[in-house]
Amino acid sequence: MYKIGLAEDDPKIALLIKSGLEENGYQVNTYPDGQSALNAFQSESFQLLILDVMMPKISGIAICQQLREQQNHTPILMLTALGTIDDKVNGLAMGADDYLVKPFHFRELLARIEALLRRQNLSGNIKQSNSQLQFEDLVLDIQSKEVKRAGTLIELTAKEFHLLELFLRNPNRLLSRQYIAEQVWEVSFDTGTNVVDVYINFLRNKIEKGFGRKLIHTKIGMGYILK
Repeated sequence: MYKIGLAEDDPKIALLIKSGLEENGYQVNTYPDGQSALNAFQSESFQLLILDVMMPKISGIAICQQLREQQNHTPILMLTALGTIDDKVNGLAMGADDYLVKPFHFRELLARIEALLRRQNLSGNIKQSNSQLQFEDLVLDIQSKEVKRAGTLIELTAKEFHLLELFLRNPNRLLSRQYIAEQVWEVSFDTGTNVVDVYINFLRNKIEKGFGRKLIHTKIGMGYILK
């Protein structure tokens, strides 16, 4: 599970972001001012930081600058109500990796976070090449569309392949049913259907049955995780 540090002094916005990200499988620690955020970011390990620019005690840009001067290369996403080109350039010049102007749609925030994490290749024991994704003895070839486990070829439908690719790109991360539905079926999640659970079972039968070790695990009421 990826750990995200969120520095945001508006409690409503902080709660909204924290709740949304936790529903999508992230662990989120929140900090209401720049000093407490900087102290935590210097002493704890995070996979990504979200910094509001305008905060009490220390600004998000100052935090970003200090972390970069200390050779902390954790991806940083800046949030701000300031949307001018100069504001964005200033934040990026201090070492931020991305910039999102308030108000924003949560789906865009989530997409930017995922893009930053992919860029960092923070993927545990997954191995990636230009054409393959591998987790333990399970290999997916993006170009040939072949899937093998322990050298055995596994036939998957297009949706099963897309579903497995999603898991392989997010190992050790809890994926909610809503997130899976949006990514694989490109639709909002309908609580009245069990299509996600059905396809998870299809995929499990093909990549786990006869191979001994279980890879896709269920977190009851939360979603699924590849580990």
